[in-house]
Amino acid sequence: MKNYLGVLLFFCGSIALLTSCAPKPTSNSGTQTSSHADMEEDILSQINQYRRSKGLSALKLNNEISAEAEKHSQRMASGKVPLGHSGFSSRIQQIADHVGHISRSAENVAYGSRNAKEVVTGWINSPGHRQNIEGDFTLTGIGVASNSKGILYFTQIFVRKG
Repeated sequence: MKNYLGVLLFFCGSIALLTSCAPKPTSNSGTQTSSHADMEEDILSQINQYRRSKGLSALKLNNEISAEAEKHSQRMASGKVPLGHSGFSSRIQQIADHVGHISRSAENVAYGSRNAKEVVTGWINSPGHRQNIEGDFTLTGIGVASNSKGILYFTQIFVRKG
C-alpha cells in the first residue's frame, strides 16, 4: 500500500507538496502519546541543529504555542479541518493572548506515517519551508497527532515576539 507524505507551508501564500512511500508504522490513537512527545522533541532538536549549522540561534519551545500546534494537528487528523493553514490567524491571536505582541509568525504542516527526521528533511528540502525554518523567529511550538488509521499530522508554528 502506498502512503504519502504531504507537506504544506504558510509563508507568503506559497504551498509545496512532497510525496514518498515506505512509511514507518505508528500508533492508531488519535490522542497525544509518548511517541508523539518524543517525535516533537526530535523535530525541535533537528530544527535547532539545522539552524545552528546556518549560524542561527536555536528556537525556544513554548508550551502555549505547542498547545495551539497540537490542537491544529488534532483537527487535521480528525478531519475537522483540511490539511493546511485554516484558522492560522486565530491560532496566532490565541498565542499572542498568552505571550504578548507577535511581530512575525509562520507555520509548517505535514502529514504522513513518517518519523521526525523524514518530516524535517522534507521541510528543509522545500524552499518555502526552509525559509520558515531559517526565519527570524525566536519561539516555536510543535504538535503531532494521528488519525484512526495511524497517519500522523504535524504542525510547527514559528513566532517572533515584539
